[in-house]
Amino acid sequence: MLTMVEALAELRMSRAAFYRLRARGNAPRCLKLPNGQIRIRRADLDAWFEGCEVPAC
Repeated sequence: MLTMVEALAELRMSRAAFYRLRARGNAPRCLKLPNGQIRIRRADLDAWFEGCEVPAC
């Protein structure tokens, strides 16, 4: 599982932008740990990223 910092670095996205996507329901599936930290499974991040692809014209 990736930490939020690791996922954001890979996506090259700010924390604020990620939380906006999450609020809209457009972010990869996140898990909230008992200590309140958020984790993202590698498979969920990869699947979300593949779903964002747009075919070239």
